[in-house]
Amino acid sequence: MENSIINDWGIDPGFLILGLAIMTLILFVTVIICLIKMSQLYRRYDIFMRGKDAETLEDLIITQMEDINILKIEDKTNKENIRNMHRNLRASFQKLGIVRYNAFQGMGGNLSFAIAMLDYTNSGFIINSVHSREGCYMYLKRVDMGHTEVLLGTEEKEALEQALGYVEYEEPEKN
Repeated sequence: MENSIINDWGIDPGFLILGLAIMTLILFVTVIICLIKMSQLYRRYDIFMRGKDAETLEDLIITQMEDINILKIEDKTNKENIRNMHRNLRASFQKLGIVRYNAFQGMGGNLSFAIAMLDYTNSGFIINSVHSREGCYMYLKRVDMGHTEVLLGTEEKEALEQALGYVEYEEPEKN
């Protein structure tokens, strides 16, 4: 064996046999793992297919696809409804400021009030109700982006500032 290829490589044949044995052992373990996994897969497939034929599976798949299409339509409808609600919410009055006051000192309580109602863009109106012995007078002033074209009274300014979030609501003192 002096003319052997192994001798030309300069490798001891014992190491070569040992390396091949280790590789064979690794391959053997890999084959066993693959067989176990295949057995588990076959078991799952058998459970899945038990009592079913191709026609019932086709019906099941068609039913699932129809359900998915229905869900897609409902999802689209829900998204449109959410967009509409968001649009309506932005247009609704969501900021409020209320100031109660006594318009005429000594004439009976804090029956007068100013209310500011604003939407998302700080636009809306201020209602000022002045109560006196002769009657009750109401004034409406338009608010656009947090500003008015007309001069505001002290209570109206305070109600607007409350609605804008500049000041907090304070309960008036009782006389």
